[in-house]
Amino acid sequence: MPTPELARQHPIALLYADHHPWLLGWLRRQLSDAGLADDLAQDTFVSVLRDGSAGDIRQPRPFLATIARRLMARRHRRQLLENSYLELLAALPPEHAPGPESQLLALEALQQLDRALDGLPAKVREAFLLAHLEGLRYVDIAERLRVSTSSVKQYLSRANQQCLFAITL
Repeated sequence: MPTPELARQHPIALLYADHHPWLLGWLRRQLSDAGLADDLAQDTFVSVLRDGSAGDIRQPRPFLATIARRLMARRHRRQLLENSYLELLAALPPEHAPGPESQLLALEALQQLDRALDGLPAKVREAFLLAHLEGLRYVDIAERLRVSTSSVKQYLSRANQQCLFAITL
């Protein structure tokens, strides 16, 4: 347990000491992989540390659980994306399949794209994926998302800008 002086100087130390065991137990109950639970617990506290909000948290457990849920969802989404790509590769005839280096570069690009889309609202992300991965037209996307075509146009503009910004950094 950190000393009171250390806790005043580093509120993340106190937050970690007081709530890491609870968060780790909660994550282990949520997941079937103890190693993944360990990683997500650490990533949760790293996220709080980066945010700099450790001293301002009024209800630590719900706050930490929310961050951990977001990290689990992000990891799950990335895993689905990677699995979809690998399934697509497996369906290709061997002579058309890219080499291992090209596959790795494509996976890294997909992960970068996922990170770029991560902060966007769900409908914006979904519109982007429907347009670029499924090749749907604006009107079809609007129907699927139950929004207007002008909303779809705004969603795609926002998502495309986000991706372009992420790529140029």
